[in-house]
Amino acid sequence: MTDPQPRGRFIPFRKSDLVAMCRQAGLVPQQAQSDFNDFRRILEALLHFEYHHLLESLKDAYAPFNPDADTRPIRPPEPAALQAHQKAFVQKMNALLDAANFEPITQNDLKEALSEESLFKIRLEVDFDDFEEVLFFRRGERRKAETIVSWAGLKKTPLTFTNYDRVVVYIKFKDAAYFTAAGRRDLPYQPGATLIKLFQNVPKADLEMLFPNSEVRMKTIDKLIIGIPAAVSGAVVVVSKLGASLALVGSLVAFWLGLRETTVDIDQKHLVALGLGLVALGGFLFKQINKFKNRKIRFMKALAENLYFKNLDNNAGVFHHLIDAAEEEEFKEALLAYLFLAQHEAGLTRQALDDAVESWLEKDWDCAIDFEVDDALDKLERWGLVQHQGDRLTALPLAEAKTCLDHTWDNFFTYQQA
Repeated sequence: MTDPQPRGRFIPFRKSDLVAMCRQAGLVPQQAQSDFNDFRRILEALLHFEYHHLLESLKDAYAPFNPDADTRPIRPPEPAALQAHQKAFVQKMNALLDAANFEPITQNDLKEALSEESLFKIRLEVDFDDFEEVLFFRRGERRKAETIVSWAGLKKTPLTFTNYDRVVVYIKFKDAAYFTAAGRRDLPYQPGATLIKLFQNVPKADLEMLFPNSEVRMKTIDKLIIGIPAAVSGAVVVVSKLGASLALVGSLVAFWLGLRETTVDIDQKHLVALGLGLVALGGFLFKQINKFKNRKIRFMKALAENLYFKNLDNNAGVFHHLIDAAEEEEFKEALLAYLFLAQHEAGLTRQALDDAVESWLEKDWDCAIDFEVDDALDKLERWGLVQHQGDRLTALPLAEAKTCLDHTWDNFFTYQQA
């Protein structure tokens, strides 16, 4: 069962589904279907062209830091150039995430997440000193309810938690000098690297598992599960296998120290018994150490399997996911704003338009969102699709709007022929 989602900017419908929803609601006049098809195709093409330029600029800015690059630079970048690339990259990345309707996960959110108990009952530790910069972004926040089954199904615990549909992680590690000074070698990541990762379906309480340097630690209950039986069994082994031999050795030590007057004789039989007892104790200790390691390996396996199914993309590949998401969100916002304005010849104020779109989505499609009316209108105004009449805005008719978009498309390149 899922609780109602808090309002976010993300419109959780595919472009084609939203178009069908608008047609079903009568937002597209029957006599203007052909003009509408042309309009939305040009609108898609314009956004795709604009975001293609952003994609290329992101790839260029990230190139010096990309750990997965299979190309080589013409020359090593200067430190000042690297800083400029890093700054430009962060700015472009933030703009892209905002366009794709991602929200930043604040430091307070992160602290809360790290203090909550993991749904996977795994204790993780993260060394934040390894990072120069850490940024988290999420989209699609909602409350979910699940039942945690434990003790072979005998115990069932209902749990309500915050879940994120998408999470983007941006992490820049400190340089090699920091790790060398700390005496840390054979790292699974490259010092100074900038990592970008995209995950899906992440509980807020498990955000720490997304850090690349998170380490599995045994919880107190797990230590008790292993430690108590080990202590009891160890005492039994010592008493049964080494009791007599240790008593004999203790008597001998007491005689050497002058605490005992009677001499102690240790023959070959006693030495063999002592040796066998020590072998048995060594075998017992080896077995307990393996139990500890195997339990930790099971936890690491659970973590790895969980991340395997949650990871969507890494590093430069994340750009393609986000570019596609941004194009979809920009298209949906512009389409809804235009169609709802087109329904009112007298025009609508910004607030009235915002309320109309949100109300339609919530009442007709059980979808409560915070519609980005300002962003939607900025796009329409940039393309000349709306006009101002005081505090009210009106939309061009579909035929004119299509022509206006076509003019913009035709004039992306205006090279003069000789």
